Amino acid sequence: MEGTVSLTVEPEVVPLATDADGVVRVRGSRVTLDTVVAAFKDGATAETIAQQYPSLDLADVYAVIAYYLRHRVEVEAYLAQRTAYAAEVRQANEQRANPVGIRERLLARRKRQ
Repeated sequence: MEGTVSLTVEPEVVPLATDADGVVRVRGSRVTLDTVVAAFKDGATAETIAQQYPSLDLADVYAVIAYYLRHRVEVEAYLAQRTAYAAEVRQANEQRANPVGIRERLLARRKRQ
């Protein structure tokens, strides 16, 4: 066929990377997988997400959403693990600095000074 264009179809690398703390981020940005998935689940389009996070390329947002849709069980398990870890950290911080009565303690400290 004269003038036929050959298209080479190659697998795309998912633009996700795990940082030193075990947090999955969109490669080349500080935006987490959690953030993109939460926005998508809240009804945001890929275009809206890319507009909200200028460090993200629109094609990468689509790729991350596609990854989520293809690996929903694994991603949801990861997100649940992250939520549980955040709750543990929050609880530990609250135990270290109990917020109950903090206003009174600060006022009492101010009076002593």
